[in-house]
Parts: sequence; structure tokens; C-alpha cells
Amino acid sequence: MSAVEPGSREYSPSRMQYRWERIWLTPLYRSLIRTGVPVALVAMMAVGHFSKAETQAQLAMSVANARSMVENRPEFAVELMQIKGGSEALAQEVREAVPLTFPQSSLRLDLAALKADIERVDAVARADVALRGSVLEVRIQERLPVLIWRGADHLELVDATGARAGVVAVRDGFHHLPLIMGTSAQAAAPEALSLIAAAGPLRGRIRALRRMGQRRWDLVLDREQVIKLPVEAPVTALERVVALHSARDVLGRDVTVVDLRDGRRPVLRLSRAAVEELHRLRAIADEEEEG
Repeated sequence: MSAVEPGSREYSPSRMQYRWERIWLTPLYRSLIRTGVPVALVAMMAVGHFSKAETQAQLAMSVANARSMVENRPEFAVELMQIKGGSEALAQEVREAVPLTFPQSSLRLDLAALKADIERVDAVARADVALRGSVLEVRIQERLPVLIWRGADHLELVDATGARAGVVAVRDGFHHLPLIMGTSAQAAAPEALSLIAAAGPLRGRIRALRRMGQRRWDLVLDREQVIKLPVEAPVTALERVVALHSARDVLGRDVTVVDLRDGRRPVLRLSRAAVEELHRLRAIADEEEEG
């Protein structure tokens, strides 16, 4: 064993110093201290800087300006909206439903929202919206009104499925459409169209189809005549009336109501004048028998 020289002392690190030296020799910890600590300090300074309201406002303005510069580039400009597939009147309704100003950046257009807004127009059954270069193209499938429903204070145009195809204040221009009345009559539009088709020679005399109790129909004819149809198989019942009228001209006489609600037999109701005349003839017949 060598002797310790005079004036020197043996090096013996403390426990804490020993641990620190061991940590510093570890590559992971050395990398964290050299890189992680400076990054953390910079991050804390950045958070402190950007947490200020004025800094956030400046940043938001810079982002908005940059976005506006991109959106307003000429290659993204939409110059006009082209509507195909509908009438001119419907095209005007669509333009009013989506009041866009042009030129318009394509990056600002929400095509799904535009489609939804257009399909909210009553007369639009379906709409397809697409960008074609600088043109916003709208293709429309228009609802074709085949009936007109009279509400309490307005008239509605109705398509073959019962969907509303528009609202009008007066019937002018739509006298060619059969009139339907009654609560929820629109929902039974397909059945109403079947009855009109089955009316045959009586079709020109139909003034309205009146929905009764949301269950069945009355056909209102000219001369104030009414055909009361049953709930079940109304088309078949109407065909029977048409056949009876063709054979005996029933509706050409003083009949006010043909009641077919009882499926076993029709009931005819005469006008007051016809009833009075019938009573007069019976009275004459009775007097002759007594004489």
C-alpha cells in the first residue's frame, strides 16, 4: 500500500455529487438538460407572449388577412350562378332563396348548405349543386302541380305525391287543376287523382273533391250534385255510379245526392222541387183511385 503524501487528502465525492455525475453520464438525461430545458423556457415565454389579448388580436388579424388573400385569388372566383331544369319563375324563386353576390370565392361557398336552402323552395323536388370552373351550376327537378288545395285563407299547389308545390293567393291561372278541400286532403292526393281518372264522362262536371273526416271523399259536381263515396274501395264505387249514369242518365235528373257509403245499395236523394212534384203526382194518383 502506497503512503499518502503529506499535504494531500483523498478525493471522496458526496452522495449527491455522485448521483449527479451518474445522471450526467446518462445520454437521455444529458439530452433533456441540453435541449429540453431551453425548449421549455422558450415555450413558456411564447405562452406568456401569446396569452396577451393584443397579441391574440394581431395574430387573428394576420390569419384573416392571409386567408382573404388566398380566397380572393382570381382562380377561385365564381362569376355567376346558372340554373337549369326549372321554369323562369322557379329560377327567380331559387335566386331569392340563395341571394348570393358575384363574383364570389369558391372557397367561401358551402355547396351542401346551398343545396339544402334550394330544396326548401316548395316547387323544388330535388336540386344538385356543383362548381363548373367559374360557374355555380344548379340543376333542378321541379314539382309539377296536378291539384290545388283550398285552405282557410290560401291555396296550395299539390303534386302527384301530395307534396306542396307552391302557394298562391287566387286561383287565376290554375283553373285547369282539380280542386280538393278538407283537412289533410293533400295527403290523399294519389287517391284523388285515381277518382278523377275513374270519373270518365263526369270528369268535366267535377267542381271539387272534398275530404270528409280525413277518411273518405265527396265528389262535388255542377248543378249542386254530390256523390258520397265509401271509405273502402272508393274508385270501384265511383265506377258503379258512372256505369249507372251511362245506362239511365241518373245524374241528368233532379238528383242532388248519390250516397254510396252503404256498399250494399246506393241511396238517391231528390231535389225539393222533384220531391214536391213526386208528392203531387202521387196525390193525383190517389184521387183517381178513390174516384
